[in-house]
Amino acid sequence: MAKLDLQTFRDSIAKPQPPAGLSSALQALWWDAKGNWKKAHERAQEHDDAANMRVHAYLHRKEGDQSNAEYWYRRCGAPPSILTLDEEWQALVQGLLAQS
Repeated sequence: MAKLDLQTFRDSIAKPQPPAGLSSALQALWWDAKGNWKKAHERAQEHDDAANMRVHAYLHRKEGDQSNAEYWYRRCGAPPSILTLDEEWQALVQGLLAQS
């Protein structure tokens, strides 16, 4: 997979499937941007690592389930986000793309 930047990732959301080779955490954020929270949540639960737990926290925050979100923030060792949901999504994508 070619290295993606934020804009290329955003542009890919117009396509029917995420780009090949994305981590499950990035796939979760991709499906979230497509408006498919359920599929995003399924992807975030695929692996019990820090990246997926962090995205899992974001998804529950977006859902409006703050206590569940706080549980997942604690599990991954991150403080609850004070960013807007859009800012948190962008920060997560940028951070995960930088690691890939």
